[in-house]
Amino acid sequence: MDKNRIAVAFGSFDIIHPGHLHYLKKASRYGRLVVVVSRDSSIRKIKGFGPAMDERARLEIVGSLKFVDRALLGNRMGKWNDIYEILKGIKPSVIVLGYDQKVDMAYLNEFLSKNGIRARIVRIGPYKPGVFKSSKIKEGLLSGESHSSS
Repeated sequence: MDKNRIAVAFGSFDIIHPGHLHYLKKASRYGRLVVVVSRDSSIRKIKGFGPAMDERARLEIVGSLKFVDRALLGNRMGKWNDIYEILKGIKPSVIVLGYDQKVDMAYLNEFLSKNGIRARIVRIGPYKPGVFKSSKIKEGLLSGESHSSS
């Protein structure tokens, strides 16, 4: 890992599971890892429902991971693209996306260019996506089913 580089990862990180750990560990290989944890209001706006844990709890959990150098709450969203405003202050070298994160790549590249941020964008592959996905885990919890890594 290059200590002069800053890598940024985004996510809601509601109910931390091995898929999240895989994503963040891989992201930490690109530089000092700054993780932007989504606000409760942003999750409601993007996903149409709120998180199981509030933003402060999710921030504390993510920030306690040994491979995360800094965790911070994302911007409050007025419109969908406000989530990138935080990058102006971080000035990352690398933006690390999860395999299932929906991103308007054209807009993100334009935003970076317009704001003088020279960051490479990489996408991390899945880790057992049929098993470790927050929505699947929540479904299992609601139905009373056990969740296995096999």
